[in-house]
Amino acid sequence: MKTEMALVKYVLGVHFEDIPQTALETVKNVVLTVLGTTIAGAEEEGCESLVALYKGWGGKGEAGILIHGGKVPAQDAAFLNSVMARALDFCDAMAPGVHMGSSTVSVALAAAELAGGCTGREFLTALAAGTEIGARLNLSESAYDGFDPTGVCAMFAATAVAGRILGLDEDGMSNALALAFNRCGGSFQSNIDGSLAVRVIQGWVSQNALICARFADAGVTGPRNFLEGVYGYFHLYGRDNVDVAAVVDGLGDRFELENTLFKKYPSCGLTLGSTEAVLNMMAAHDIRAEHIDRVEVVVPPYAHKLVGHPFEMGDNPRVNAQFSIQYCVASALVRGKSTLQSFEAYAVKDLKVTALAEKVRVISDPGLDARGHTALDMRVLTRDGKEYGTQMDIAPGFPGNPLTAEDHKQRFQDCIASSPRPFSEEKANRIIEAVNRPAQLEDVRELVSLMSA
Repeated sequence: MKTEMALVKYVLGVHFEDIPQTALETVKNVVLTVLGTTIAGAEEEGCESLVALYKGWGGKGEAGILIHGGKVPAQDAAFLNSVMARALDFCDAMAPGVHMGSSTVSVALAAAELAGGCTGREFLTALAAGTEIGARLNLSESAYDGFDPTGVCAMFAATAVAGRILGLDEDGMSNALALAFNRCGGSFQSNIDGSLAVRVIQGWVSQNALICARFADAGVTGPRNFLEGVYGYFHLYGRDNVDVAAVVDGLGDRFELENTLFKKYPSCGLTLGSTEAVLNMMAAHDIRAEHIDRVEVVVPPYAHKLVGHPFEMGDNPRVNAQFSIQYCVASALVRGKSTLQSFEAYAVKDLKVTALAEKVRVISDPGLDARGHTALDMRVLTRDGKEYGTQMDIAPGFPGNPLTAEDHKQRFQDCIASSPRPFSEEKANRIIEAVNRPAQLEDVRELVSLMSA
């Protein structure tokens, strides 16, 4: 069976009972994570102006704008809700940098409203199926080579979710995914330059995914060989180095979605190890910011390209800081922690932190590739001539070093506490209960109501 059709049949044929508990727990954690980051990120830079813009443009009120309230066309609601979910860069992710949940969850909620409702079981099933497709079409660092993975493979994940909830048949799902292939794109230059385009790319993924599903439902066709064709995904994005058989190997038995990363700290996944390492060294050796002569962090080339460049204060301080090892290490040293507040504009501009960031040197070493995506070596040298060193192969929250159930709940509560808008404890508890007990959720539109103004 062709890869394209194998994926289509899986997305449409999988049942809730077919998904193992470990995979379901991952999906539920994704949902809770995204709802939390949406609440906390609703008023971050660019979000309110985009909400105002889309409300001004108007259109048929099909789906709700979370937190802010009001209804717009379903694809526009998915766009806005995804931008808010990604705004703090505290959402789920997957190596080498794809963010799926901020799109898949937002699309699922908008599609559920468009479809007139969706049970909790079907909601989680659609999310699991779509995320699994996205995970299997995820590429290597070398294949992306500067493309933003979110704008590439997350397109397939979000489109599959939309198509499943909207009830597409096999031809419809095939065409939806094929149209999605034609909408892949986005560059990591947005991250490096600290631009708001990072969160906008997330929104475009969601918006285009729902549009592709709706186009397919209306009879618009896409290329049948969108994966294996001479100019298909495996050639254009995979650079003819994709193990095609592996994409469908064990489909339905082995779940790649379980490789999802959940962040312990609110910054790029490739900064998490450095933050954790320096905090651990501070605790072990009573190191303080005023003791520092210099810090050296050695990381693989891919990490260096994305988060190892010299820290500069640009137009968007939060994004600049989130994608800088220099800033993350310096901030942790000054504050003894890394929280959402550590990346507020006033905190990023703290002269103690920016001065210390200049003492942090990030070095690229191809030899670390063999140890893993998040491997690092760190040396801390103090003014009195002492030297401390540590190594890490797997950053916290990555597969192999997972967060606990309590960590997930605490992060959601931290997002609630960080929201500039009051959010009741009763609503927060009802969201947690709804996410954790999907079989008892008759209609996920209840989540939209709980998340609306």
